[in-house]
Amino acid sequence: MNRPAKIAVAGSINMDLVVTAERLPVPGETVMGRQFRMIPGGKGANQAVAAARLGAQVSMIGCVGGDTFGAQMLEGLRGEGIDTAFVATAEETSSGVALIQVQGGGDNSIVVVPGANAALTPERVSQAEEAIRGADVLLVQLEIPLESVRRAVEIAHRHGVKVILDPAPAAELPLSLLRQIDLITPNETEALILTGGAADASPDASAQDGRTVSESIRQLKERTGGAGVVVTCGGKGVLYDLDGKQGADPAYRVDAADTTAAGDSFNAGLAVRWSEGAPLEEAVRFASKVGALTVTRFGAQTSLPARDEVEAFEAPFRDDPA
Repeated sequence: MNRPAKIAVAGSINMDLVVTAERLPVPGETVMGRQFRMIPGGKGANQAVAAARLGAQVSMIGCVGGDTFGAQMLEGLRGEGIDTAFVATAEETSSGVALIQVQGGGDNSIVVVPGANAALTPERVSQAEEAIRGADVLLVQLEIPLESVRRAVEIAHRHGVKVILDPAPAAELPLSLLRQIDLITPNETEALILTGGAADASPDASAQDGRTVSESIRQLKERTGGAGVVVTCGGKGVLYDLDGKQGADPAYRVDAADTTAAGDSFNAGLAVRWSEGAPLEEAVRFASKVGALTVTRFGAQTSLPARDEVEAFEAPFRDDPA
């Protein structure tokens, strides 16, 4: 492909309020933190910024509040060269906020308050049909109303645009939606929930539930009617079933500082390389590099790498592939 990839992203736009500490408190406990920062985030905006830094032309479809955070986040998206023509402002609503706690080793816990993201209605999504129709790939997640996700996917499906669904936070999804996507990218816990596991599943829930990730992939293939499935397994790498080929890629061995936005950057890398005409297996390997670089840095959008950094990235693989 001689032209840049064209990516449309329908999703959340948040301000991340991030604190770091040696460990996270248990209920009723107070611990002393190390650092506090305000960093633009939201799964949708993270994916949009990541794709733009990887060289794509990006259109963002979302909603911010009529507050200082909203103005700051819009300015930030435009500064990345992202088309914000279809980012609405809900004047009487606060912008979405994510409260993120990061502990030593990079693991995090997140509470999201949707705010203006809930005001991204199907009608507002329909107004962005031009942007979706002109894209190579539509990226969607689940931090906006499900009916709005469905509208975006319906528009893309109608115009023959590829759809990548990042099913986070995991929720029960209708078959009518799943049958219109081309690729689904859950992590281990999300894959379990999507195939009937407990909504409060832990990271090792697949073992507790008696199912393997491979079994979840098989069930997702059935539910989607044959869409590609890529399951990210953190430090264990990636498992996938793409175009009838099953495989596993090990993770890169890096020093993790913060896992925030790793999944978002992975999805962006996948969308960009796929849009550029790369086979999906190659796109997965590229996306793994993007995700690996992301976890070596602190914050959401502050951690997202540029294309030249990804292409120059070299690191050994871990010894424990998924």
